[in-house]
Amino acid sequence: MSNRAIACMVAAAATLAMAGVQAQALTDPTRPPGAQSALPGSSPGAQEDARSGTQLQSVLISSGRKLAVINGTTVPLGGMVGEARLVKITETEVVLKKGEETEVLKMFSGVEKRSSRRGRSK
Repeated sequence: MSNRAIACMVAAAATLAMAGVQAQALTDPTRPPGAQSALPGSSPGAQEDARSGTQLQSVLISSGRKLAVINGTTVPLGGMVGEARLVKITETEVVLKKGEETEVLKMFSGVEKRSSRRGRSK
């Protein structure tokens, strides 16, 4: 085998090895936030945080139905999440009721919606 053929094979192997390393570092931007922490290589603390609570990931509101994705499971209005019943779905939150206990799950916890006033230019 010629030196040129060997050099091409070494370059191809190095390129494939680098592509494999880069592909492992990429994450899917469409995955729900809780699913991100369960990826290989993520920190154990992040995995525990994702498993410790109930997480609202998405809502679907249309004229015919209301659905919420909670911990990766699609739940209709009136459906059950564990032992709690889904009693309310809005654009940004859902309400779960278990006996007398009520739990509110927010789509974007830590973010509050406020109206803003813009000054008028004259």
